[in-house]
Amino acid sequence: MSEIILPKFMNIGGGKITSVTDVLKKINCKNPLIITDKTMVRLNIIEPLEKALTEMQIRYKIFDDTMPEPTAKSIENGVSTLKDGSFDCIIAFGGGSPIDSAKAISLLATKGGLIEDYKFPFINLENNIPIIAIPTTAGTGSEVTKFTIITNEKTDEKMLCVGPAFMPIAAIVDYELTYSVPQRTTADTAIDSLTHAIEAFVSKKSNLFSDTQAISAMELIAPNIRRAYNNGKDQVAREKLMTGATLAGIAFSNSSVALVHGMSRPIGAFYHVPHGLSNAMLLPTVTEFSIPSAPERYSKCAKAIGVANFDDSIEEANKKLLDELKKLNLDLEVPTLKEFGVNKETFFENIDTMATQAIASGSPNNNPIIPSHDELVSLYKKLWS
Repeated sequence: MSEIILPKFMNIGGGKITSVTDVLKKINCKNPLIITDKTMVRLNIIEPLEKALTEMQIRYKIFDDTMPEPTAKSIENGVSTLKDGSFDCIIAFGGGSPIDSAKAISLLATKGGLIEDYKFPFINLENNIPIIAIPTTAGTGSEVTKFTIITNEKTDEKMLCVGPAFMPIAAIVDYELTYSVPQRTTADTAIDSLTHAIEAFVSKKSNLFSDTQAISAMELIAPNIRRAYNNGKDQVAREKLMTGATLAGIAFSNSSVALVHGMSRPIGAFYHVPHGLSNAMLLPTVTEFSIPSAPERYSKCAKAIGVANFDDSIEEANKKLLDELKKLNLDLEVPTLKEFGVNKETFFENIDTMATQAIASGSPNNNPIIPSHDELVSLYKKLWS
């Protein structure tokens, strides 16, 4: 079995945002830099965190200049802010982008250099400035993963950075923070977490521990995506999605993601499609391609998400899985690339480069069937159609 890496402390449940001061005491930190984005501040979503810190007279500063799909350039000011202050830890507050930004900022403030120096296959082992991760979406699982994704804006490459150095020391998972998440973001982040669970389970690096987390995640996420999408105040659905997203993060961090993520990153880098949305676009097509190499595994996914019966044959279960993934995209109004606004001519011009970048990320090598460059080109073309 693989080495299991998790945060040292995890507080999970409604209202757990108030436990942040207890976590600070446990890690012996007194002066955090909060890394977030302007939306968290403008909509006052960050207020419960600030209130908890203020009540305990914790001195802090907010850095809110992170951006969606963070780039090497976008994290530079964060690195300077962290190095210039007397901060002893980071509180990463927001969706996957602020948390990913915080991981990269912590690394560069500690070790120096450029983020491209640390991209996969380099494995980052050293301890950095500790991070307390507080997600506000039920999707990326970044609060419990040893990964960060940063775009090189000069080459339009989404760089995967890997290693224990990126694992937050603590995670506070409070589903009440997701009540204000917009409908589109709810859908995209939920399918992102479902993709994490499915890919972790079918990955060539799967193991008994990750399998257990992945199956539990699927069971929690799949029945509650539509509920939360249709009613953002549904407490039961929000709680199960949040817990499922964290379990899915644990699963793929201790297994791996695979072809969907490998193909998704270049789409995000070239066309600024949100990560969860590009995963949703790809999931049915990539699953159909991959099923022949892991039919039994995919059939178990169909049963875990509740669309197949336990007495269904493997073939029946996998047909139901594909039907459900396609129907889910329709129900959640996932746009096609064309509907999103991507130019067809530009897309086809970039396919060869996207296929090269997907392979370089390493993720396709974890897929049940490892695609060739030509097969990746064909899959990108099929995605357009």
